[in-house]
Amino acid sequence: MDTPLKTRSFEPPEADMALVGRDNLTARVYQELRQALMEGRFRPGHRFKIRQLAQSLGVSETPIREALMQLVRERVLDMQAARSIAVARLTSAQYQELRGIRLLLEGFAAEQAATRITDSAIAELRLHHQALADAERDGEWRKAVEANWHFHNTIYRAAGMPELLGMIETIWLRNGPLLNILYPRAVPTYRDRHQHLNVIDGLVARDPKAVKQAIQEDLMEGGSKLIELLDEIDEGKVPLYPE
Repeated sequence: MDTPLKTRSFEPPEADMALVGRDNLTARVYQELRQALMEGRFRPGHRFKIRQLAQSLGVSETPIREALMQLVRERVLDMQAARSIAVARLTSAQYQELRGIRLLLEGFAAEQAATRITDSAIAELRLHHQALADAERDGEWRKAVEANWHFHNTIYRAAGMPELLGMIETIWLRNGPLLNILYPRAVPTYRDRHQHLNVIDGLVARDPKAVKQAIQEDLMEGGSKLIELLDEIDEGKVPLYPE
C-alpha cells in the first residue's frame, strides 16, 4: 500500500512577498556595491561595516550581508578572520594577468563602439576626460579614479554588446579599487599626448582600428608605473598606503 503524501503546509502569501522583497533589496544593494567598486569608491583593504552600510543605504543588515557574500564568491571581496569582509587587493601578477584579458576584451569593445557611438556620447567622453584632467591637476584623486571609470564605461556601453560589457565590468569590479593606489605615487604618464584624446579622435573619425589601438595603449602606458609600484609592495619594499 502506497504511503500517502504528507499534506503540504502553505506559508501565507505575505511570507512569499517578504522573500521577494528581500531578494529585491539584496539585488539593489549588490548593484550599488558593484557600481561603487567599479568607480573606485572603495580602496583595497577597505573593511565593510555592515551596520553602517545598512544605515547609509536605508536597508536592514540581511541584504547587506547577502550582497557582500555574493561579492566574496566572485573574489571581489575577501572574507577575513572573525568574519570580517574587505576589498581584495590584487598582486602585481594578478593585475598583469587581468590586464592581458582587458586588452582583448576592452580593445574589442572599443573597436565595436567606433561605428556605433553617438555624437552625444562622444561629448560625454570629452567631459569625463576633462573631469579626470582637472581632478589630477587639483590632487582630487578619488574624483580622478571615478572620472576614468566613466570615460571607459561610456565607450564600452556604446559597443551595444551587453554580454561583453558584463565580462568587462566583472574585471573592473576587481580592478577599480586598485586604481586608488595610482595616486599620488604612480600617476599615469604618456609618451606624447594622453591616450584618451587619441581615443576620442578615433571615435570622431569612426576609425575602429585607431580606437582599439588607443584604448590598448592607454592600458599599457597608463598602468606601467602601477606595475612598478605593485612589484615594490609585493616585495615589501613600500607599504600599500603611505602613512
